[in-house]
Amino acid sequence: MIERYNVPEVARIWEDEYKFSLWLKIELLVCEAYNKLGVIPPSALERIKKNATYGSAEKVKEIERETKHDVVAFVRAVGENLGEDAMYLHLGLTSSDLLDTTLSLQLREAGNIILRDLEGVISIVKEKARSYRDLLMIGRTHGVHAEPITFGFKLAGWIAELERDKKRLISAIEEVSVGKISGAVGTYAEVPPEVEAYVCDKLNLKSDTASTQVISRDRYAFFISMLAILGSSLERFATEIRHMARTEVREVEEGFSKGQRGSSAMPHKKNPINAEQICGLARVLRSNFIASLEDMPLWHERDISHSSVERIIMPDSTVLASYLLRRFGQLVRDLVIYPENMERNLKLTGGLYNSQRVLLALMSKGLPRDIAYEMVQRNALKAWDLEKPLYELLVEDEEVRKYLTEEDLKSCFTDEEYKKNLDIVYKRVGIDDH
Repeated sequence: MIERYNVPEVARIWEDEYKFSLWLKIELLVCEAYNKLGVIPPSALERIKKNATYGSAEKVKEIERETKHDVVAFVRAVGENLGEDAMYLHLGLTSSDLLDTTLSLQLREAGNIILRDLEGVISIVKEKARSYRDLLMIGRTHGVHAEPITFGFKLAGWIAELERDKKRLISAIEEVSVGKISGAVGTYAEVPPEVEAYVCDKLNLKSDTASTQVISRDRYAFFISMLAILGSSLERFATEIRHMARTEVREVEEGFSKGQRGSSAMPHKKNPINAEQICGLARVLRSNFIASLEDMPLWHERDISHSSVERIIMPDSTVLASYLLRRFGQLVRDLVIYPENMERNLKLTGGLYNSQRVLLALMSKGLPRDIAYEMVQRNALKAWDLEKPLYELLVEDEEVRKYLTEEDLKSCFTDEEYKKNLDIVYKRVGIDDH
């Protein structure tokens, strides 16, 4: 990942030194398993554990320049320090026993960091939802004013989606938490199943149900798909913030720090740059998901067409997911809310958003829906054209007044009705402290 969007805590997991340390850990666990099976003598195991080292990542790369094979280079680098005991290293294994078991460990570790970041975002959004539970604003469908909601209600919808993202991510972490020490084509012909069972138990992994030379790539595609969905959730929320921050709407605004500049040309500009960045980077996550799907159809028991792709998309996707969550959390935490502008926008249409309540009131008097709808609609369209409050037009409409008194109409134009069931939604998303 380029430095601009890097998260060192996640990027560290994908560094060569850390990867090689995991390879060595797995190789030593394999030796322990063979010791328990009586293949490696205790004295040899003791020497192996004492002397096993690959030296440095640079040394492995130096050997790889000759071998053109990273695992062969690693095994040689370690073996050079073991003397005769090198015969026990990598015994019966194939490269993917190391590569895929390590990849599972890396994805699990990165996934747990992302999960922690996600939980932090949920907490931030919940706090905002508590603060603005009853702040009325207009709800929009098709970009057009519909009926009132509260800003807290909007955030409650975000929380519900983020909680689903959390469940999906937990499932994805579990899906990739499998190991494979089953040999060249997965048949355990040269390495006993007991070795895999021992290694996976020590690493807190499950044994892959039926591996070939590799762990099937559907597991990893599922993991990346969950990150792509998470990114798309964040993009949805960021897109909403971008709309609400438009000059003619200006219900919210991104935090703007001292010394910050919005434009090199226009000093007045305060752009939603964080929300826009989130939208852009979410596209990269979705693109990586497509690449992970392309990695699934390998030839026979394995080829390495997936390898080069995964060296890019696994680090980049996990780093980006963490980065996006941290950026979105900061965006919500610093978000500036303008209640007065929400109230102004709510009043823009002169109460047109109450049209459905008038419709239902007329129907309650026995009018068929179509007739009641036409009566309300003609007044609503007139309200648009004349820029006159809907209530006043309805009061003046003799046909409407045959069925509804002025008092009946007044009861259709109270905003409290739009907040009366908030408690239900808030309890569902885990905010029941009102």
